[in-house]
Amino acid sequence: MWHDMLTVQIPIVEKIIRTVAVYAMVVVLFRLSGKRGLAGVNTFDVVVIFLLSNVVQNAVIGPDNSLLGGAVGAVTLVAVNAAVTRWLARDPRAARLLEGTATVIVAKGKLKQRALRHLALRPSEIEHAVRLQNGEGISDIAEGRLEPDGQLLLTLKTAQQGATRGDIEALRARLASIENLLTVLADHRPDDTGS
Repeated sequence: MWHDMLTVQIPIVEKIIRTVAVYAMVVVLFRLSGKRGLAGVNTFDVVVIFLLSNVVQNAVIGPDNSLLGGAVGAVTLVAVNAAVTRWLARDPRAARLLEGTATVIVAKGKLKQRALRHLALRPSEIEHAVRLQNGEGISDIAEGRLEPDGQLLLTLKTAQQGATRGDIEALRARLASIENLLTVLADHRPDDTGS
């Protein structure tokens, strides 16, 4: 029993090469599928992810069912992912190549229909995101972008944005100065009693 669990049934180098190759293939597949796949995971996306992991399992482990072989594959996968993540953080060109760039989907309160079609986004998804950011509708958006990681970033038009703490403090300061002026004016006003 212990022998079967700890004996790697294919060479470790082959196990590492298989894991790296499958990782690269899956990265390319997700890159080709576009940002939309990451924007909002729906039921169909979850099904694809589960099936994809099952489909590529044998390509990673090969004919090796040992515990040690699985550990080699897992360590390789985590190490490769950590290395790629660090590489992308340091090299903007690599990040652009592997992740892509942001796509503008709303400009000056108008949907960019061509971008929506390209990304397979529905206007209702954008409307929902607008409401989550306290907007009334698409017309409240100055700019909306779908980032390479699938996040939808919306910037409300200035008139639609809520007040910041700085705005409130500035208003308080102005009100305090008006109150002071009113107090000074009240103190210097002629007496109406006629004395």
